[in-house]
Amino acid sequence: MPKATEQLSTFNFELSTPVFLTGATGFIGQRLAERLIAAGADVTALVLPGEADLLPVGVRAIPGDITIPETVTEAIASAQPGLIIHLAAIGITNPDLPFTAACAVNVGGVINVLDAARRVEAINRIVLVGSSYEYGARRADDGLDPFNAYSASKVAAWAFARAAFNAWGAPVVWMRLFQVYGPGQREQALIPAAIQAALNGDDFRMTAGEQQRDFVFVEDVVGGLLAAAVAPGIEGRALDVGTGQLHRIRAVVERIWELSGARGRILAGALPYRPGEVSAIPADVDRTRRLTGWASQVELETGLQKTIEVMRAT
Repeated sequence: MPKATEQLSTFNFELSTPVFLTGATGFIGQRLAERLIAAGADVTALVLPGEADLLPVGVRAIPGDITIPETVTEAIASAQPGLIIHLAAIGITNPDLPFTAACAVNVGGVINVLDAARRVEAINRIVLVGSSYEYGARRADDGLDPFNAYSASKVAAWAFARAAFNAWGAPVVWMRLFQVYGPGQREQALIPAAIQAALNGDDFRMTAGEQQRDFVFVEDVVGGLLAAAVAPGIEGRALDVGTGQLHRIRAVVERIWELSGARGRILAGALPYRPGEVSAIPADVDRTRRLTGWASQVELETGLQKTIEVMRAT
């Protein structure tokens, strides 16, 4: 199995198939689109009306809504891709997301992509994006234990992806992303919120922060998705995208304070834990490395420094 850097080099060199993206205007999607364009890919993205200006230069935009089957079918038929990477989703930072909304976008979107892709013979890989939150506390018999609407919708979407693989051989790969962070992330997420407070000299209200998470830098995540696009023989699999290292949330915030020279206070315990909060969610990085050759490259310290530098400059 080639090393991660060799895998990405092969992807860049051999990339001749058209690519279809959803979620290309989002935090991860924009960086993925930039990497694909830099590799010389022919990239088409389904975007909500009015959001085409958010796409990197070189990406062809098709206005539409992932929840409308006919729109998705027409967009994919127009693009005639060999590769689909589906990122569009809602609710990762919204614990109060209604079940119906989660199903409409996160489950319905996957179903619409799968149904549309079935009609295009040229497609040889569909990379779908899940979440570490599907695991929850792993108290369920099957290892998946969703604790809110977002995580439940991702589990349901994975079930449809696996069913498509079993029923008609859909070339799907399900990539469960762990705690992604980096420059450009919305402030609702922990790390950018903490950095913004640190740079502003504000106090930072948070939970006690004893829960442990695997924080993975956004550029590493892009590399993981690209590796999933080209690794042979992994159709139907669900793989983790993380570093394999768990960090206590409070310790991460304290390190942000140290790296940024913050003057405000960390008010740990000022906020309650969310309902169903999970103490630790570890990633199985060995399986991902074995099957794709990909492994994360950016240490948390380096990633935090890069993110702080960018946010300080903006």
